[in-house]
This record gives sequence, structure tokens and C-alpha cells, in this order.
Amino acid sequence: MTDRMQAHVIIAVLKRWIEVLAKLVLAWREQRRSQRTLMISEENGDLIVRRSEADAAGRKAEPKPKVLSTATAKRVARSARGRFVILALSADKIVTRHLNVPTQAREFLAGIVRNQIERLSPWPAGEVVYGFAASDGSASLDIQVLMTSRATIDGARATLASAGLQVDRIVARRPIPEATPTASEPVTLWSRMTDAPQEDLATATRLIGAGLAASVAWAVILSIFTLTMASSIRRENEELAGRAKTLQRQLQAGRTPASMASLPAPQRAWLSKETAASSVIVLEALSRALPDSAHLAEIRLEGTTLRIIGNADDAPALLAPLEQTGHLSNLHFFAPTTRGPDGRQFRFHIEARIEPHIKIADEAAP
Repeated sequence: MTDRMQAHVIIAVLKRWIEVLAKLVLAWREQRRSQRTLMISEENGDLIVRRSEADAAGRKAEPKPKVLSTATAKRVARSARGRFVILALSADKIVTRHLNVPTQAREFLAGIVRNQIERLSPWPAGEVVYGFAASDGSASLDIQVLMTSRATIDGARATLASAGLQVDRIVARRPIPEATPTASEPVTLWSRMTDAPQEDLATATRLIGAGLAASVAWAVILSIFTLTMASSIRRENEELAGRAKTLQRQLQAGRTPASMASLPAPQRAWLSKETAASSVIVLEALSRALPDSAHLAEIRLEGTTLRIIGNADDAPALLAPLEQTGHLSNLHFFAPTTRGPDGRQFRFHIEARIEPHIKIADEAAP
């Protein structure tokens, strides 16, 4: 597969993913808006508006209905904002037909009605809008098919659009049988989500695509900014490290024994204090370096010379860890190592030079 074909596949998959996401967003918006409905019914040639509300307990409350007219159109349009608008067509615009099918065919009702609509409808199949509802019988299903023409649907939508209302669903009330006095659920004939989704879907797709593009652009800008700042901070750290090394070399070069001797007495005293060995640091280094089997009997600190005397199982093995501390150098035995009275341990005499925490160069740095 060439790079161009791969790019086309990636673009097609991305477009499909955005369309699916847009459909989910539209479905979520419709479901949320359906909780607050505005019902408009055609009754005796008038459009009656009923607005449903839900109280704190979740019960539906219906304020007094009003007639949609030129005088009330603006108020109704304002109250319809954020609501799910449902239009119920009058009975004289609806044609009802019945079908009887076996109970086992319940899962296939949509296909059965679609195949029979040409025979049942007084309009051509392309000009009819229909919905159906099934009722359980003794051995069969009674399907009520409610139909109207597409011109009727378009005319009703145009009428409400001229009043500033956008219809979300158009329904028809099912005929109430005499044996069932209670009203039944209306049958949906037309829905914006299923019958006219292209305009809303295209708008939602554009918005989601623009949002994703903006997010990617911000991510790229933020990444570039972060990398630039990290590079700048790294350069500054390198410059600071270089300056610190330069200052350290200058400090060591300026504190040779000869230069120290030429300093005034107060400065020479402070410099001697700074370069003097710290007994606390030496003791800490000895405690960390010597093993538990070694025991010190005597510690002598004379200037930069340290002498330790004690007993250990392996005296020569003590030199390496002491030198690795970084505080001691030039380690050696200044007296013979002898076997102790117990015959197991050896008595050692070790001498070392203490490295000051600020080194004084013997020669000026080049």
C-alpha cells in the first residue's frame, strides 16, 4: 500500500469517526432536550401550545395551553428555546390502516410494514410518511399503520418555521377504541434525528472537526514551547556550571600557600579556618568506612595528619575503604601490625593525610 493510499484510508477513518461522534452528540442533545417538551396540537384549525414542566419530585406539570397566533408567536418562540418541540397532527390529516401478523413476527414488523406500505398508502411510496404501533391479540399482532403525505409534513414544518419554531418531531394520535377509553402513546411519523439529520449532522461534524483541529494545534504549540523552554533551561544550567568551574579554578589558584602568606592576618585566619580539617567529618568518614569487626583504641588528629590505632580481623583490608571516603589520602601503616592477645585479631597503626573540604593548590592553576 502506497503512502497516498494510506493517507486516504486514515482521512476516511477520521471522517467516519467524527461523524459517529457527531451523531452521538446529537442523540445526547435530543435526549436531554426531550425532558422539557413543547407540545403543539392541531385542534379545530388552531395550533394549541402546551408546555410541560417537571417539579422537584419529577412530576409533570402542564401550564394553561395557549393558541399560537401572530400575537403570541414571539412569546412561544422564546419559551421554545432549549425545548423539544413536538407537533401532533389533526386526525383529518391521518390515514389509518391495519395489518394482522403472527405473534412470532414481532421482530420483523418494520420490514413487514415497509413492504406493505405501497399497498396500504393512498400516496406513492416516495411521498408517504408513516409510523406504526402493534397491539397484542390472542394469536396475532394488530398493527396500526398511521400515514400522511410528505407535503403535509413539509407544510406543517414551514408553518411553524414562519412563527420562529423548529420542529423536532411530528406525531399522530392513535384512534382510541371504545373498549380502551384511556389515551395511548402517539406514533412518530417524522423525526429530525432520523429523517432530516444531514444539516445538523454537517454542522456538528464541522464544529467537532474544528475543535479537534484547535486541540491538536494547541498541543503542538504547547509541545514546541515546552521543548524550547527545556532547551533554554539546559543551556542556562550548562553556562552556570561552566561559570562555577571557572570560579572554583580561580579560587584555588588564588589560595596557594604563597598567596596565603601574603594576606593580612584577619583574612589569613578566616582562610585557615575554611581550609582546616573538620574532626566531625573525619569521625563520620571513619564510622562509615570501618567494618563492625574493627575497634579503635586511639585517634590522634594533628593538623592534617590522622593516626588511628586499634584491632581488626584483617588490618590490610582497612586501607581501601578508608581511601574511598574521599577525605583521607596517603594511607599507610606507621608501625608493625602485630597479633592481639586473643590470637584472632591484629593490632594496627594507620596514618593518613586529611583532605580539606576546600583544596589548596600547591601550584597556581594554569
